[in-house]
Amino acid sequence: MYNQSIDSGSGNKYLARLIILKALFSHSRWKPLLSWLIPFLLFLLWEYACRSAWIMPEILPAPSKVFSAAVDLFRDGTLQRDLLVSMSRAAIGWGIGAAVGFSLGLAVGFSIIVGVLLDRTIQMMRAIPFLAMLPLVIVWFGVGEEQKIFMVALGVSFPMYINTTLGIRQIDPKLFELAKVQKLSAFTTIRRIVFPAALPSILTGVRYSLATAWLALVIAETVGASSGIGFLAVDAREFLQTDIIVLTIVIYALIGMSADAVARALERHFLAWHANYAADKS
Repeated sequence: MYNQSIDSGSGNKYLARLIILKALFSHSRWKPLLSWLIPFLLFLLWEYACRSAWIMPEILPAPSKVFSAAVDLFRDGTLQRDLLVSMSRAAIGWGIGAAVGFSLGLAVGFSIIVGVLLDRTIQMMRAIPFLAMLPLVIVWFGVGEEQKIFMVALGVSFPMYINTTLGIRQIDPKLFELAKVQKLSAFTTIRRIVFPAALPSILTGVRYSLATAWLALVIAETVGASSGIGFLAVDAREFLQTDIIVLTIVIYALIGMSADAVARALERHFLAWHANYAADKS
């Protein structure tokens, strides 16, 4: 009986710890901090491994050295200049690609005939890797700004197209019948029925396209660029400056996280009425 009471007591303590941990992880105040716990511990381990000479600095520099390189580049203005150039290319390319992808998705989703004519061709183009397209794009546009913006726009258009088409095709057909009964124009149907119903899927396309924009830009900026974060990485590779190379990787990661946060904020703002998002909030 004594052993049973000990087992019962330890079991209750274990259960209490689980309840405390669950409450801690589910509390909205602690969630942002806890999400950074593992990256912070990895950075500490990385720094310790470099200082202990477990990792050679020529292979992977310490985070403190990467931070020092960032400070030096910021002081001479190089970091701001290249970051602004890359963000401008990504913004212009994303705007063009999102408009093209949304328009094509709208046309294919609305019309069966347009879908039969275009969908297979677009799906074939979507299956082509970015690197396979790069030589041909260079022949078309050279290695100037047009080539980089085109690569970003091309990459962005596909997730926007797919999610817009999917969102429209998932709309209840009864809504379209209602629009016919009400004799709504095509523009009014899109504005009042199609766009609100397909908005969750469209915003998913926005989220994926933002990530794809940076992926395409990384590839585009490694060829013939004279500015931008990709150029900074290629230039650092020529001089074996591993701290700057790692810095560019960190910058791409931070920009990608920021873009994802913006997309999530848009979803929360525009989909507050949606049942699934309302359930997540509660």
